[in-house]
Amino acid sequence: MSAVPESVPGPVPGSFASVNKPVFALTGGFIALFCGLALVSLETLSAWVDAGFGWSVRFFGLYWQILLFATFVIGIIIAIMPASRVRLGNMSKPEFTVFQWGSMIMCTLLAGGGVFWAAGEPMAHFLYPAPYFGVEGKTAAAADAALAQAFLHWGFLAWAILGSLTTIMLMHYHYDKGLPLAPRTLLYPIFKEKAIKGPIGFIADASCIIAVVAGTVGPIGFLGLQVSYGLENLFGIADGLGTQIAVVGGLVALYTFSAITGVNRGIKILSQFNIILGFGLLGFILLAGPTAFIVKGFVSGLGTYVANFVPMALYRGDTGWLGWWTVFFWGWFLGYGPLMAMFISRVSRGRSARGIILMVAVVAPLVTNFWFTIVGGSGIAFELANPGSVSAAFEGFNLPAALLAITNQLPAGFIVSVLFLILTTVFVATTGDSMTYVLSVAMSNNDHPATPVRVFWGVAMGLMALILISIGSGGVSKLQSFIVVTAVPVSLVLLPSLWDAFRIVRKLDAEQQV
Repeated sequence: MSAVPESVPGPVPGSFASVNKPVFALTGGFIALFCGLALVSLETLSAWVDAGFGWSVRFFGLYWQILLFATFVIGIIIAIMPASRVRLGNMSKPEFTVFQWGSMIMCTLLAGGGVFWAAGEPMAHFLYPAPYFGVEGKTAAAADAALAQAFLHWGFLAWAILGSLTTIMLMHYHYDKGLPLAPRTLLYPIFKEKAIKGPIGFIADASCIIAVVAGTVGPIGFLGLQVSYGLENLFGIADGLGTQIAVVGGLVALYTFSAITGVNRGIKILSQFNIILGFGLLGFILLAGPTAFIVKGFVSGLGTYVANFVPMALYRGDTGWLGWWTVFFWGWFLGYGPLMAMFISRVSRGRSARGIILMVAVVAPLVTNFWFTIVGGSGIAFELANPGSVSAAFEGFNLPAALLAITNQLPAGFIVSVLFLILTTVFVATTGDSMTYVLSVAMSNNDHPATPVRVFWGVAMGLMALILISIGSGGVSKLQSFIVVTAVPVSLVLLPSLWDAFRIVRKLDAEQQV
């Protein structure tokens, strides 16, 4: 079976002629418009974004909760089916080892925000518990609830929407049927050729690309702010715009070069380095930090999470709180969904449907939850033992201060803090390189986008982050809120995966048995 049928001609892969110019123009125009409005009138931009945020949360919040819950449940059902043994990607054996494959997958979501939030979110829920639990903050009872709530936001549902069902669809339609490795292909079950060649596909691709740009520029901008804060705290280097520009510039150079070298070189190597350094630091904290509390917190927090999984996932009691927490995260992850599925499809050739679902929707979430327990759980343990030791620095939702307040209380705290700054930078670089790569693929409709396109997106996202940083942290914060608005059309693109992935697995299994 040919991966790309002869009936689908096109420009030479890797050439600039292969770029989808209308999508390129629309998405590039969005970047210019958003940044231009932020520079001219941040107040006007804020009003528009806040209005869109409120509308999105009000009319799509419940739909998103159901969509993520259904995606995970259907994925698990597929994984336990005998038919899920079918191998995808038109390859008989995997292209990458399990470690290489898992590293590239786990470095995406965890890098996109997990490093920032691992210290801050458990502490936030510990100080001000989620309304679902109804416990008193700053108490031992609040610790399990805090970890369980963080587990929900960074656990099974979040990961499942990033590439379980949608990866199955894209791998089948691209590698078996020769359709583009692009978001528009997810609409093929409904619109057929109109989704591939008509305006429907054009709108789908542009919407998903804009959502990923917004979702990736946010962490890049926050990294500039956080590392700059850390450099002043640790080395006395002035926390100003010049330092932030230097940090973001170095980051852009790193992830753009990695994206240029491709999946088999830069992206793979950077991800492996990150996983090794990350697990080394986590191992040190686990042994040198509050070990008993971490182990107990993970087991107890996970138990609370699993026991309350359904009511927590579908909780609607306090819509105001939901909008700023659960629905915000769901919008962020939904925005990443289609392009993350493209990336996972590219690195998962030769893997079974069962293996992909279990890695993405079960293994990666558990690793992420353990990460949150080691970092955030240590912060809770320090705060319980010495009230104010973390919460005072965290006041005003200061994420970098919370992380440094935790690492500074560990043995060799200065060295650990420096290594965490390095880890955070490389983590964000792994998101930057993978998203730069898939943005370019989505523009080019093939697996080998032109180098100038990769450079454009890598540099453009860095420049967008710098423009927003230059007008203050409020610019980056507004982009974070705008992520929720961009998730509205993307969530509709993801809808066909609820039934089509199941159909594809059964169909391919029957064909391979024959």
